[in-house]
Amino acid sequence: MLRSMFSAISGLRAHQTKMDVVGNNIANVNTVGYKSQTTVFEDTLSQLLRNGSAPTADTAGTNPAQVGLGVKVASVSTNFSQGSTQNTGRSTDFMISGDGFFTTKSGNENLYTRAGSFDFDGVGNLVTPDGAILQGWTADSTGAINTNGPVGNLSIPYGQVINPEETTAGAITGNLSAEAVATDAPVQTQATMYDSLGNAHQVTYVFQKTATAGAWKLNVLDENGNTLLPTTGAPPVPTLVDVTFNASGAMTAPSIASSPAPVDGKFTFDPTSTFASWAGPVTVDLSGVTQYGGKSTATTTTPAAGAGSALGTLESFSLGSDGTITGTYSNGLKKSLGQLALATFSNPSGLTKAGNSSFRVGNNSGNPLVGIAGTGGRGTLTAGALEMSNVDLSEEFTGLIVAQRGFQANSKVITTSDEILQTLVNMKN
Repeated sequence: MLRSMFSAISGLRAHQTKMDVVGNNIANVNTVGYKSQTTVFEDTLSQLLRNGSAPTADTAGTNPAQVGLGVKVASVSTNFSQGSTQNTGRSTDFMISGDGFFTTKSGNENLYTRAGSFDFDGVGNLVTPDGAILQGWTADSTGAINTNGPVGNLSIPYGQVINPEETTAGAITGNLSAEAVATDAPVQTQATMYDSLGNAHQVTYVFQKTATAGAWKLNVLDENGNTLLPTTGAPPVPTLVDVTFNASGAMTAPSIASSPAPVDGKFTFDPTSTFASWAGPVTVDLSGVTQYGGKSTATTTTPAAGAGSALGTLESFSLGSDGTITGTYSNGLKKSLGQLALATFSNPSGLTKAGNSSFRVGNNSGNPLVGIAGTGGRGTLTAGALEMSNVDLSEEFTGLIVAQRGFQANSKVITTSDEILQTLVNMKN
């Protein structure tokens, strides 16, 4: 039999595989997170007809004479280039921009995927369409996330209740006019504070200019107009807070720091006597208040800690570019709920396809390097969007033509070889 016939048969098989790969790429042109594949051919062993010889003093060297025995598929490689972005507006749709894979758990097996279309199951876990659970780090009760710990199932606790917190701190910033006189109307600003039961109270700060240069008196009132400062005498008179400034407009009092510590601009009031459910005390920071010319602009601000809050219920969440999931509660507070984990591999092409747009660790992929998005070469995350397939249809259609022509040419070799054999057989006639 002719070697050409068997070589052509291997060519048919190889080009059929190429056609299979191209067909699969086109079939997945709209598959979320799909990565296209490319077929690479290589020749098989060659039959040696004549050995080569080295040159000598009297003769020249000769090259070996070899006849190839066909072709085979060397590899089917995966193209991990970035796919295009499709905005969906769904809060549970996540897209990776750059390298990395979402880590999911299916049964006892960890899988990895670029398809970021997730949804909730009956207990609040974020899951893939086939039921694999998204992995990450869950925040503790304070909102702290330990990304050095092991990953676990990531869930969004919709309906979670956050307990009320009592207000223990307040702050005021802005300016008290240096042009004010004692007969001017007081400067007032209001803040919402909470007792231990989460009840809201409207607390008003009243600054009144005195006849002394640079000196003000401050009173603190509840929503009913009662003072929250200590009182003396009969009838009771509140002990007002002295707020003073030097000639440069910088604050010189009040201070709760012991002498000779610098003035820190803080004072305290205790609402316990007025509100039994408010244990107090409340420390108010006035260090951001100045006395310069112009209008009075003193206003309350939210301190870094101790502002307090009412009872809250988780209503929505958002995703940061580093994978942090932040919950928004009905009381206006925001708290970290968890953080997505991304995995990278030294050789992503070595991953094995596991179906359902997922991969599993392969013998040549290397171990997964799990960490935070945006670090260690990992991409960043975008919520409300999906990464689409990176299949290039124009390239795939060209591949169809190449595969068809290759298959056609190899089939022609078989028919031609058959004609040669037929001619050989007919020689006896």
